Amino acid sequence: MSRIPVTGADVERAVALTAEALRPAPVEAWGNQAGPMDCDCWDALDHLNNGLFSYALRLAPQVPYLQGRPTITWQRPGEQPLPIITDREAGPEAGIEVLLMMGGLVAAVVDARPATARSWHIWGTADPEGFAAMGVVETLAHAFDLTQGLGVDFTAPADLVAPALARLFPEAPEGTAPWPTLLWATGRGELDGHAKRSPDWTWHAAPLDED
Repeated sequence: MSRIPVTGADVERAVALTAEALRPAPVEAWGNQAGPMDCDCWDALDHLNNGLFSYALRLAPQVPYLQGRPTITWQRPGEQPLPIITDREAGPEAGIEVLLMMGGLVAAVVDARPATARSWHIWGTADPEGFAAMGVVETLAHAFDLTQGLGVDFTAPADLVAPALARLFPEAPEGTAPWPTLLWATGRGELDGHAKRSPDWTWHAAPLDED
């Protein structure tokens, strides 16, 4: 069965839709827990921004990142353990603007690198399309978490979800609506007729024809 490839434009669309959903939330709601995540919405957005940043960095160099190579220290001691942290006093819009920046970075890198490029990820050595799909799924899954905590509505469009779902979760059932299927695949929801996913779920980062 043919797939629709995931591209940088899909990542930019995912971050734009997420930004649109987050902006109406009141500032005081950002202290709420972000859905199933063990943190508040401020930290959840920083987590998402750093995840996207890491995808762009891994694939950006001519010799992409390999496991074990010295790189940025992602977990530092103290109150600001991640490399990309926004100032809460500047309000949620600062983090939302960074989200759009990071989505643009991922989009630019994945569209610039040749299809033969590969870079390491803990769930498989991925090609540019894989990193694009990871950018989409990372964004949409955490958009769900954030909007759950903020108390605002969010439903990702099927035509955005379906290609990324097919790329990263080839085991996902066919014939079900893409958005609830993605929530099921990422351990965030139930799907009729299918067992709940283990908390240790993973996605398939490597190209599907390179098993």
